[in-house]
Amino acid sequence: MAIHYHCRHCGQKLGSLNDISIHTEQLGLHKLNPEERNNMVEYHSSGDIYVQSICEDCQESLERNPDFHQYDYLIH
Repeated sequence: MAIHYHCRHCGQKLGSLNDISIHTEQLGLHKLNPEERNNMVEYHSSGDIYVQSICEDCQESLERNPDFHQYDYLIH
């Protein structure tokens, strides 16, 4: 099993945790409400988990330009 993190705004790969055995509570995923979990976490049949997060560049862009929140995808 691996956990893969990608930016939900630009698609950039943020990192992966490979060959680990970990509970979702250790990742903090249990703190997400069902809607957030449905939008941000994807479970594959291979056992891999894909988590959508936000990269530093997109976070900076959103802080400088709050109107960017209306877009699903940012290019930088």
